[in-house]
Amino acid sequence: MDIQKIKSVYFVGVGGIGMSALARYFLSINKSVAGYDRTATDLTEALNKEGAAIHYEDNVAFIPAYCKDPQQTLVVYTPAIPASHTELCYFRDNQFEIKKRAEVLGIITRYSKGICFAGTHGKTTTSSMAAHLLKQSTVDCNAFLGGILKNYESNLLLSDTSEYTVIEADEYDRSFHQLNPYIAVITSADPDHLDIYGTAEAYRESFEHFTSLIRPDGYLIVKKGIDVTPRLQPGVIQYTYSVADGGDFRAENVLIGNGKITFDFITPMGAIRDVNLGVPAEINIENAVASMAAAWIAGASFTELKESIASFEGPRRRFDFHIKRDNLVLIDDYAHHPTELEASILSVKALYTGRKVTGVFQPHLYSRTRDFIDEFAKALSLLDELILLDIYPAREEPIEGITSQLILDRVTIKKKQLCSKEELLLVVKNSTFDIVLMLGAGDIDRLVSPVKNILETK
Repeated sequence: MDIQKIKSVYFVGVGGIGMSALARYFLSINKSVAGYDRTATDLTEALNKEGAAIHYEDNVAFIPAYCKDPQQTLVVYTPAIPASHTELCYFRDNQFEIKKRAEVLGIITRYSKGICFAGTHGKTTTSSMAAHLLKQSTVDCNAFLGGILKNYESNLLLSDTSEYTVIEADEYDRSFHQLNPYIAVITSADPDHLDIYGTAEAYRESFEHFTSLIRPDGYLIVKKGIDVTPRLQPGVIQYTYSVADGGDFRAENVLIGNGKITFDFITPMGAIRDVNLGVPAEINIENAVASMAAAWIAGASFTELKESIASFEGPRRRFDFHIKRDNLVLIDDYAHHPTELEASILSVKALYTGRKVTGVFQPHLYSRTRDFIDEFAKALSLLDELILLDIYPAREEPIEGITSQLILDRVTIKKKQLCSKEELLLVVKNSTFDIVLMLGAGDIDRLVSPVKNILETK
């Protein structure tokens, strides 16, 4: 498929963060872009303003005429869309070129040097960090990101000169197997998406296969101690990284306190002293080490790395501060896996020692809740207070007997309650808070602004 020769691109499920980055890319090279998504969001509205024609009803009649020519239209879909989707069936029945998002991303980036960040958690922040580090350096980069990077207010960064493309390598549906990295980073491989993989072993094996796709002249940067056995082609150079466990790249002399984090960044060729972390969350020390390592291999200088990591504002919904006062803090975080929840909660507690942390958590997917009930409860028990919302179904139908109550019953702290999204604002209005941490990958982000308004009014 020659992307340059097609005239229009239609996205089935355009509102996803990865899909929207591709939509923006095709708009940037002057293709006609249209698409469907289930609901309107700030992101889809932004795409409309940028020139895409997006609608919110599964109806073939709403597909623009310029997207109905099979010879000139590429159709891109996300695996989250059901096979019975009316518009997707129309395109299949009429012999359109139809590709998954990951396939298209692989085609676009095939002739650049891909810096690909994979992992159960950490990939959005680390890829965003690396993109910012390179953008602020003489190296520069293109980037397809899994979050809206606040420094640029976009999930797509483009360069006319750089040979590098930063990519968030998504393991869902084995999407990252479409990539051929020059530099691959693996942040973690804790089992997830068992509705797709079936077993923890199959999940980890997919990461091992991912390492076999690294170019022979490339690099693997892997977190020290994770349960992945690389399958590298001859010529690939492997490095490890960590915070406290040694490694080729690591952080030393870490200082945390008063809402600030500094550390020394150690590399095989020397150290950067007194690095000031732009988004001061403890988990971001590890993320910074991984992203700085990748950017350094790509050619960013020590001086550029130190200056740019201090100016990094982070992607939206990744340890995102909305209120930061001496007596009140509101943080929004995308954490939705037990390991992510634990890391986020412990980061807050390290940053604000001795203060009361209230978590508002919305579980994501019935299957993930079923598979990790005990792990969720253990992580949430690290809070001082828990407000637990109903499960966000996303692509799934309900599973009989699987509810948020199962988690709540296992949480060991005394201050805990279950409430609906509709009840949350009243609960917030009638309560007193010190630090509020809103957690989840569903639509809890739509409640952040109303919660912020109530807290600031109080």
